[in-house]
Amino acid sequence: MTGPCTEPGELVQPTDPEDLKIIALARAALARSNTGEAACVRDADGRTYAGVRVELPHLRLSAISVAVAMAVSSGAAGLEAVALAGSDDPGDDDLAVIADLGGPAVVVWSVDPAGSVRARIES
Repeated sequence: MTGPCTEPGELVQPTDPEDLKIIALARAALARSNTGEAACVRDADGRTYAGVRVELPHLRLSAISVAVAMAVSSGAAGLEAVALAGSDDPGDDDLAVIADLGGPAVVVWSVDPAGSVRARIES
């Protein structure tokens, strides 16, 4: 996944109600967990899937990986948007997972736990 990433001084705030919804769902999942990161994806049919980072002795998955896996296991053919809530922006591995399922012009919102946008990345 490649595309423009906003610089801090030029952050675009989400206005689409569906983007605001996945940001809220990611933040809610973060608040319920003690994992440090949560994500929500919206598939090409408008369905949403939220997940948190998994850190077990024999299984480690990022929140984006969990949410994308849930979408795939439910038959999603592509993604429209992703929201990641936590202290870090999505890494290269997460962006690659998003690109694996992909879709036209996937928007990735990265927000802090309070919901302030840190970055908007487009495919």
